[in-house]
Amino acid sequence: MANPNLEYHLQLLQHLRTILVALGDAEQVPEESHALFLERFDELLKLLPQDPLESQYLGQDLICQVIQRYPQIAHLVPRDLLWFFAGDCLHFMPDEELALYQQLEEHRFEAEQNGEPFDWHQEKQLLSKPGHGSTH
Repeated sequence: MANPNLEYHLQLLQHLRTILVALGDAEQVPEESHALFLERFDELLKLLPQDPLESQYLGQDLICQVIQRYPQIAHLVPRDLLWFFAGDCLHFMPDEELALYQQLEEHRFEAEQNGEPFDWHQEKQLLSKPGHGSTH
């Protein structure tokens, strides 16, 4: 179906959808507009595997809306989704985090060019360690 990178981000979107549904179930948001938002979110989940490039703007819009409409769960939005959809989503990431993700992308690209396997999570942990790329 999808490549591993896309599959990973689809899983993150599914997880975020679970959080959004729970928010609605807890009656913490206006029901009608929340239902419409979930419909658009489901549309993204359906379209992303079919046409990742065409779905990019919808993804950017929806992830930004999650942060703006539901500030109580903004901290639960996976940072990898902000990077994946990029565009306006990057405004929600500090410069240090952007630098970390840029390094990750460079390492992933280099591994792909050399036909080597690349473990996003492992590399992210290595780059996040104090003294290796970023300072805390």
